[in-house]
Amino acid sequence: MRIRLDIAYDGTHFHGWARQPGLRTVQGVLEAALARIVGSEVQFVVAGRTDAGVHASGQVAHVDLDPVQWSRVEVRNGRAAADPAGSLAHRIRGVLGKYPDVTVTRTSLAPDGFDARFSAVWRRYRYRLADQAAGYDPMRRRDTTTVRAELDADAMDAAARTLIGLHDFAAYCKPREEATTIRTLLDYRWTRDADGVLVAEVKADAFCHSMVRALVGACAAVGEGRLSVDDVARLRDELTRTSAFKVLPARGLTLSEVGYPADDLLASRARQTRARRDRE
Repeated sequence: MRIRLDIAYDGTHFHGWARQPGLRTVQGVLEAALARIVGSEVQFVVAGRTDAGVHASGQVAHVDLDPVQWSRVEVRNGRAAADPAGSLAHRIRGVLGKYPDVTVTRTSLAPDGFDARFSAVWRRYRYRLADQAAGYDPMRRRDTTTVRAELDADAMDAAARTLIGLHDFAAYCKPREEATTIRTLLDYRWTRDADGVLVAEVKADAFCHSMVRALVGACAAVGEGRLSVDDVARLRDELTRTSAFKVLPARGLTLSEVGYPADDLLASRARQTRARRDRE
């Protein structure tokens, strides 16, 4: 039985999503919580493996439960659950305790063909950046990066839009052996919110390692006047990592949403994505 889980977390005190021996990770905490309910080990598959310190408000994962594990979800305290898949989120939250830094917002039976990772067609991230004009808000210190300059939001937005499209983003990715850096950046824009904080919305079919924080860092350099609007596309096309801008900290970054096709296209999308990754 495949279950979809919608997940949110404050990444401050996690060593990223992926389970690592001896380290506290989002995957490790959630799998341990669900294992207590179903009575044996489980393994999650996630839409996007976030790095240490990165947050999520719209993370998606799935887990496959065998018949014995599912029976422990269907029946609780000797009674059959009216909606066992839907009520699982409540049970997981009960195990996680009061005021945890990770939660499961929703659980449901996954549609046929659903794969949290390979069925996804896009991921959206948000980055919060407070400059001198916005000031420092201690209540948002965990999810907002602060810089001491006053940034030109219009120039940052113009620079961001020059990066949209299908490109090789090697200059904006931390290299991994035999991994492609070709991505389709579907949307990238900067605005100021009601509090004056600069907010980036970045959407792509997928992201390579540290790509969003590098894209944000390049546009921040434009906003500060250290790079021109045209420089960010020029640096991208040089295909090599550069010291012309800084990769900004993880604290300002949140995975906000994962997009999937219609249910009848989930399986074909997963096959296409898996085949492409195998070729890469």
